[in-house]
Amino acid sequence: MRVLHIVTGLAAGGAERQLHLLLRHLPAHQQCEVLALTNPGTVAAALRADGVTVHHLGMRGNRDLGALPRLVRLVRAGRYDLVHTHLYRAQLYGRTAARLAGVRAVVSTEHSLHAGVIEGRPVTRGVKGLYLAAERLGSTTVAVSRQVAQTLRSWGVPAARIELIPNGIESSRYRLAPAERTATRRRLRAELGLPHGSWVIGGVGRLVPGKRFEVLVEALAELDPATWLVLVGAGPERAALERRAEELGVRGRLVLAGERDDVPGLLAALDVLAAPSTAETFGLGVLEGLAAGLPVRYSACPALDELPPGAAPQARRVPSEAAAYAAALRDLRPLSGHIAGPLPHPPAVGHYDIARVARDLGALYDRLARG
Repeated sequence: MRVLHIVTGLAAGGAERQLHLLLRHLPAHQQCEVLALTNPGTVAAALRADGVTVHHLGMRGNRDLGALPRLVRLVRAGRYDLVHTHLYRAQLYGRTAARLAGVRAVVSTEHSLHAGVIEGRPVTRGVKGLYLAAERLGSTTVAVSRQVAQTLRSWGVPAARIELIPNGIESSRYRLAPAERTATRRRLRAELGLPHGSWVIGGVGRLVPGKRFEVLVEALAELDPATWLVLVGAGPERAALERRAEELGVRGRLVLAGERDDVPGLLAALDVLAAPSTAETFGLGVLEGLAAGLPVRYSACPALDELPPGAAPQARRVPSEAAAYAAALRDLRPLSGHIAGPLPHPPAVGHYDIARVARDLGALYDRLARG
């Protein structure tokens, strides 16, 4: 079976990294290629390193309608059995192109949808109308959480066209052998300029307003001078975060690591993961922190909400306010010296194992391809 994944871009965001991970675990008979409409970033390089064919359409913007005929030609020439789209722009253009090219099986994963927000942007009447028009061109929409599935149904997407398949995590990549973890931690702390003996809070994700990383910058100002904050990711909020840190006098304790493809190693360099976003549709970063053996303080994580109490005992919910995070992190720090190495994997990490998630998605592909 030949499968084409169409994604808006391939920067190191959660949806893009999840696509990369899935392609490593889908059944061998499903031969996948990837097409980025724009911005073939670090994930494109990682995919190519794995031997995956990556196409770049060179689209100039949301209204570059001339990209559609090029996309139709590429889909038709590839003789794909199934097209799978990811993220809003790719959903609109990808579903349309797949139908025009004669592909009958068209799947889309909805990674980031709330009632009034999609991918961090407000949902206008026009955005919603285009979304629903494109949805009717597909076969199935995959929701990554019950929350996303509920929103899709409230928008009028028939339940029969929604498939719940959560994101997954490859926990073995985050569980380093003791000697390797020690060496990685030492090397990356030195690379990031973290002083010996510092206590390090980390946040992972795109630097966009919805991630609310300014909460962590403001909390940092309330913590002792041996506490540092490392933010891993790139985005338009970088300059604003730097300015806020300067205003609060903590710029020297803030490390903006940029877009990275070595997140498991970077997590080993941290002492705690903090996730102040209130608008998550899954919460993959929280699970990554748990898989790395870190205590986690978070404000929203549907992935954990859907599990029984006790599935992640080292994770605690915190209101997305600077004072609340400062208090939670201050309370956590005295315990850090008593933790010998990483914490054990909680049941939540095993529940979202990528092998099981990829198996379910592969089964959906087979079912749709059979018609």
